[in-house]
Amino acid sequence: KKGSSHTIGVEFGSKIISVGGRNIKLQIWDTAGQERYRSVTRSYYRGAAGALIIYDITNRDSYSHLINWLADARTLARADISIITVGNKCDLKDKRAVTFLEASRCAQENDILFLETSALTGEGVEEVFIKVARMILNKIEDGLIDPHTMVSGIHTGGATRLGDGNSESASSKTCPC
Repeated sequence: KKGSSHTIGVEFGSKIISVGGRNIKLQIWDTAGQERYRSVTRSYYRGAAGALIIYDITNRDSYSHLINWLADARTLARADISIITVGNKCDLKDKRAVTFLEASRCAQENDILFLETSALTGEGVEEVFIKVARMILNKIEDGLIDPHTMVSGIHTGGATRLGDGNSESASSKTCPC
């Protein structure tokens, strides 16, 4: 949104969303994606059930690092990590350096979902969080992820938590897993 600043290093936040009638707490580690922080950010993949790999659609260099971040996610996180590639700044279509088609093809070739957003206007942002939560919840419901194991990156409690951390939930409507 307007007035927000760029991430420097690593920032943490959480977001509770409703998916399939369940409140799910996403624990979000924003690792900036800048190459100079790469060695630090690699540790945040451990145990992660989901990852959003975000690039700037107006910056080809940002997009060119996407494959490296994807490789890190697949190498350092769970084998069944749910990944969405997100092209940000879709409100700046006239400054676009990476076409929607190019990014869509890359995502398809790498078997991941692709969406575009605008952090400035909020367009598509909620959809990204809902989709990644739904992907992870589907894996839990299908028995592909056991949320009761320490390595799942998921903690059950007041709300189903999809991520890694120790925050307490503010919700009473929970996932039974």
